[in-house]
Amino acid sequence: MDVVNVNTPATISAPKVTERRPTREEAEAAVRTLLLWAGDDPTREGLIDTPARVVRSYSQFFCGYEIDPDELLARTFEETDGYDEMVLLRDIRLESYCEHHMVPIIGRAHVAYLPHKRVVGISKLARVVEAYAKRLQIQEKLTAQIANTINAVLEPKGVAVVIEAAHQCMTTRGIHKPGVSMVTSRMLGAFRDDPSTRREFLAMISMGGTSARVADEA
Repeated sequence: MDVVNVNTPATISAPKVTERRPTREEAEAAVRTLLLWAGDDPTREGLIDTPARVVRSYSQFFCGYEIDPDELLARTFEETDGYDEMVLLRDIRLESYCEHHMVPIIGRAHVAYLPHKRVVGISKLARVVEAYAKRLQIQEKLTAQIANTINAVLEPKGVAVVIEAAHQCMTTRGIHKPGVSMVTSRMLGAFRDDPSTRREFLAMISMGGTSARVADEA
């Protein structure tokens, strides 16, 4: 199990697209080319509708490019009766895609923050995870993007994100090592500066049965 602490600068930037977006017909033609390159016949019965199916699937796999994560967190609530303890959403199923090989990354995310006057609907935290996961990714960047966005929009006292995932670029190709998981973490504010807050977070996600073990940076 690999453990990576993601402590990159808290910058948030949208991907830049320098070329026009291909049409659906052009995308389907590209899939036919790949089928030919693989050595099969895209005109045979079993494959004739495959290009259209693949393009429809890609529209679901990469729907995160159409979502603005900042907008997901825009609506917050201030009537919390003074609640200022940790808010944790644990075991969020995550499906993403490796930007190097375009194969699945399957795992789960744990997201926590310490409110500062404002809280957000918990489903919005899961939607932020989804918005960034449904893009071509590396796990380190995905972890940082989720934490940085929550920190920038909600301005809480702290944010913590841990992701544990299996990468099919390791399990189905290359080194062929099934059962290996990668764990990344991003701690901001109180979770980074206060060891007791960090320990509380790690203890709470461990209670859910996760195998994630993130080094305590005391």
